Amino acid sequence: MKLVLCGPPGVGKTTVAERLARRLRKAGREVRLLHSDDFSRNTYHQMYQRVTEADPDTDWILDGTFFEREWQDRFLALPDAHLVYLTASLETALERNRTRENSIPESGVRAMHGRFEPPENPDLALDTEELSASEAADAIGRYILTWF
Repeated sequence: MKLVLCGPPGVGKTTVAERLARRLRKAGREVRLLHSDDFSRNTYHQMYQRVTEADPDTDWILDGTFFEREWQDRFLALPDAHLVYLTASLETALERNRTRENSIPESGVRAMHGRFEPPENPDLALDTEELSASEAADAIGRYILTWF
């Protein structure tokens, strides 16, 4: 499984990804978590390389904006890949960014929200203003169960 969590900055991707990984591990499923913030440049190229060089049976949760549809499509072309699109308003994203330990400049959040190319056909779309991070992780966990 390659689970791609995408969305603009500040929508809760990392929080949801970490909660989902904990739930899956607690249920006995080994999963590797990879954050776009783990890389300083060539982010999606490096993420793609890391995933494709690993054992093909490795389960991944990939957390990043994937703001260009090209990268969304590239990851979705991998075997057993699924795309989850997380959303929230710009105002909510800005507020969440202000409280983050490693916040990015407000201008960056605004620019990324403006440039973000929403996926055409996500496997699942969740609004993190309507759902808490735990509820979103639960919804994704339920969705994952439908694959097996």
